[in-house]
Amino acid sequence: MPFKIAPIVEGHGEYESVPLLFRRVIAQLNLAVPIEIVRPIRRARGTLLKERGIEAAVCLAAIEIGEEGAVFILLDSEGDCPAELAIKLLRRVRNARPDKKSSVVLAHHEFEAWFLASASSLKGLHWLNDEVEDHPSPEEVQDCKGWIERWMPIGRKYSETADQPAFTTQFDFVLARNARSFRKFWKELESVCQAAKAALE
Repeated sequence: MPFKIAPIVEGHGEYESVPLLFRRVIAQLNLAVPIEIVRPIRRARGTLLKERGIEAAVCLAAIEIGEEGAVFILLDSEGDCPAELAIKLLRRVRNARPDKKSSVVLAHHEFEAWFLASASSLKGLHWLNDEVEDHPSPEEVQDCKGWIERWMPIGRKYSETADQPAFTTQFDFVLARNARSFRKFWKELESVCQAAKAALE
């Protein structure tokens, strides 16, 4: 039986993109153990943050993964301190299901900040200008989607459901490490995968 990871996300774009991202990272880790990414559980950020919101989502995820698995929450910080909010949410998650391995990561400010950090690896993809370069401080940009749009043809709007999955399959992981929250994400997912290896060996 594979070790299952259940992502909890907030947006339609992440619903499509996060499984792609997880599978890319797992492939690079090359752990040679079966890990399955189950269908993400999507809830509005406000719903997750309110009382019993994230707890309900985690309990649903626990059903999806069964005995061997982990819950991985990936949200946007949207102006909150990623570290502080992640600690608060992780405490709630572990109180709700202390029997499950769980992780909480917040992209700062948006998931798309990781694209800004690695923009040069996305040149020409989905109408992105060939002259785009990596942003030196990607997590200081509060409107990452707007920054991306400025490198697209006039009138072309960034699409979370079309552009985000496409960029997720291509952005360079080494460049993305310029974003601290991406480094945190990688560390957390690698920890989950190492737990999967230990459980299945």
